Amino acid sequence: MTERALLEARVAAARVARLATIDAEGRPHLVPICFALDGAVLYSAVDEKPKRTKRLKRLENIRGHPEVAVLVDRYDEDWSRLWWVRLRGEGRILAGGSERDHALSLLAKKYAQYRAEPPTGPVVAVDVREWRGWSATEESPGEGGPP
Repeated sequence: MTERALLEARVAAARVARLATIDAEGRPHLVPICFALDGAVLYSAVDEKPKRTKRLKRLENIRGHPEVAVLVDRYDEDWSRLWWVRLRGEGRILAGGSERDHALSLLAKKYAQYRAEPPTGPVVAVDVREWRGWSATEESPGEGGPP
């Protein structure tokens, strides 16, 4: 398995990631996300979980500064099983259309919660341009339990 294929497999199998955006003052903003990966595009929906406001900072930040980073990682008390993958790319907001519908379909396949209560908000699409990763060992995603 190539290094890129290993990184993609780890990201695709993960259940949660962190999305980093930059606000108008240049400060980082970090939130946990559910996501689906489709080739070099990562999708995350604004779902129906309770929010403090409908004007989400991540969306405002992407509109003003579309460069984003996504971090997917695995923590284990056995530090030989640690790894992380960082994706960098350009974020886009999908308010409607066929790409948004495709993203929601991918998310529903991955998360039962999205099948039960489909998101009605916009979708964040990240066009991934850079993949970086680290692992405590060189094990493949299938070795030693879940990736």
